[in-house]
Amino acid sequence: MADAGVTIDPTKLTPTSIEVMANQATINIGTIGHVAHGKSTLVKAISGVNTVRFKNELERNITIKLGYANAKIYKCNNPECPRPGCFRSYGSEKPVEFPCERSGCEGTMKLLRHVSFVDCPGHDLLMATMLNGAAVMDAAMLLVAANETCPQPQTSEHLAAVETMKLEHIIILQNKVDLIREEQALKHYEQIQNFTKGTVAEQSPIIPISAQLKFNIEAVVEYIYRNIPVPVRDFTSDPHLIVIRSFDVNKPGQEVDQLKGGVAGGSILRGVIKLGDLIEVRPGIVEVGGNSKVRVRPLRSRVMTLNADKNQLQFAVPGGLIGVGTLMDPMLCRGDKLVGSVLGTVGSLPKVVVEIEIKYFLLRRLLGVVSEGKKQAKISKLSKNEGLLVNIGSNAVGARVVGVKESLAKLVLTKATCAENGESIALSRRIDRHWRLIGWAKIVKGKSIKLEED
Repeated sequence: MADAGVTIDPTKLTPTSIEVMANQATINIGTIGHVAHGKSTLVKAISGVNTVRFKNELERNITIKLGYANAKIYKCNNPECPRPGCFRSYGSEKPVEFPCERSGCEGTMKLLRHVSFVDCPGHDLLMATMLNGAAVMDAAMLLVAANETCPQPQTSEHLAAVETMKLEHIIILQNKVDLIREEQALKHYEQIQNFTKGTVAEQSPIIPISAQLKFNIEAVVEYIYRNIPVPVRDFTSDPHLIVIRSFDVNKPGQEVDQLKGGVAGGSILRGVIKLGDLIEVRPGIVEVGGNSKVRVRPLRSRVMTLNADKNQLQFAVPGGLIGVGTLMDPMLCRGDKLVGSVLGTVGSLPKVVVEIEIKYFLLRRLLGVVSEGKKQAKISKLSKNEGLLVNIGSNAVGARVVGVKESLAKLVLTKATCAENGESIALSRRIDRHWRLIGWAKIVKGKSIKLEED
């Protein structure tokens, strides 16, 4: 077991400090786009990690849960080493520097960035999962398959989703160029330009690649380094981690004295989590009584392990995906049960709410669906008593509209959720039996629940 009570000075840390980057990623980049356009293949080409891990995903060759993988970006320090080949990416176990692998080059590969990739599902039925992933992204790579017309339904829906989350840095990757001729690629390039006009991705570069053949991947890696800045991070506030995965790491039949506590995986938005810290997970255990009275009991525990991929950490900083090993009953964490929760120092987390007032903004037209006459359907205003799906952080929760006035609405949530005033949330409406993104909102205020102490 690692030493508890690690002492560090957060004021001296930066996201590009070598001692931080050597062990954990400090920037999250999402892969978005239509189903089967090569998102998971691209992450594998850059990081060497296959994000498609689950049996039902492998059988169908699609991403269902959020995938994640870390990669380190290096550059050769020999000025004679030609670009983009002087930029390389490897898995997170590589050392900080090592000799350049290009034959005849005597330079040294130096670590520049450590990136976490959030691999989102592209299937329209899994839009809520994609929005959960968008909650932790700093930038996004939009994949567009060159052998299909642009835009495909989820291409436009995902782009609107990252606009909703106010993401400014987007790279467009024209994938599968190995399957088409040059004139088709140029025609497709024009389709992408027309599609992105007037969107947040209008000025984004369009890089032709083949993720399967690893063609032009070095150019993507160079662009990530040169054009996607590491966000300014807050290392001094109380820690706040959004949980996007949770699991039980114990094997069946394990001896009792060998059992480990549950693990919560996610991204730290602010603050630093250290080994030995006392932590709280909200909302925790939520019970609804016979008279519909909601009882909320936050989970409290201690940080026993911190992991970023295969690297064990003494402390974890904002950015990158982190696994926090605790002393919680693993049953509470098994099978993503904690997804949508927030983790942080005891008493410092946002309030738990069951009712919120929002200021909302709707998209003009419905994306990802082509209605009769090939025109996108208009989105009607919110109406009283209608049901919505609301994404608050990494939590997809049902909601009922109980009041609407101009651009303000009051929603009653189907389950208690941790939320803070001013937080951006995504709104989806059920259309043709599928949840479709219709707009976004800001939380104005929430009706909080009194928490029960242990």
